[in-house]
Amino acid sequence: QVQVVESGGGLVQAGGSLRLSCVASGRTFTRYIMAWFRQAPGKEREFVAAISRSGGSIYGDSVKGRFTISRDNAKNTVYLQMNSLKAEDTANYYCAADAGWTMTTTSGEYDYWGQGTQVTVSS
Repeated sequence: QVQVVESGGGLVQAGGSLRLSCVASGRTFTRYIMAWFRQAPGKEREFVAAISRSGGSIYGDSVKGRFTISRDNAKNTVYLQMNSLKAEDTANYYCAADAGWTMTTTSGEYDYWGQGTQVTVSS
């Protein structure tokens, strides 16, 4: 079992930046692919970014060039640096862990989820 806890959400003006953090505990952190998803009210959960055990990453089209995912295996933590934020980035952001072997954008493939952290971007 893995426990995942997000933090760092808040209110920011359009064009600003935020950094989200996600701490995973309970099993060896390096066993997991880690990812961020987001969900806005009335919309489906959307893939944001994923990072492999070795540090490779993939991004959703809507955040490419603006968001960066990273991980610190010594701290069991994955980060999401969000720059040039837009009003349409407003959502609840979720961290997820996947014990599989390849990165995926499909939420159903992820085994463990946090409760989410709210990001609100004012225009």
